[in-house]
Amino acid sequence: MYTEPVEIYSDASNAAVMRHPGRKFPGLLVQGDIMRNFCVEADAVCESARGVLDEEGFERINSLRNDLWLLLEHYKRVLGEHGIPLPFSEAPVR
Repeated sequence: MYTEPVEIYSDASNAAVMRHPGRKFPGLLVQGDIMRNFCVEADAVCESARGVLDEEGFERINSLRNDLWLLLEHYKRVLGEHGIPLPFSEAPVR
């Protein structure tokens, strides 16, 4: 871990916009619990779309779902490396 100043354009709850040093454009900070909600919703959308969308459409939505989960897995790995507890339960959502 290291500390470095960032430019904060908005610190709105769950919608912070900031620019990391060395980046041309600002990014959007997504909190971990919100990211998990996105992943769970993406799972539900894929399940609903299975058999409804054509193969290409389903592959596109499933690719988006997989990208979201990859980001969440990275987040969980980094928190684990630093001994920080997750801000959400890993229990399956029903």
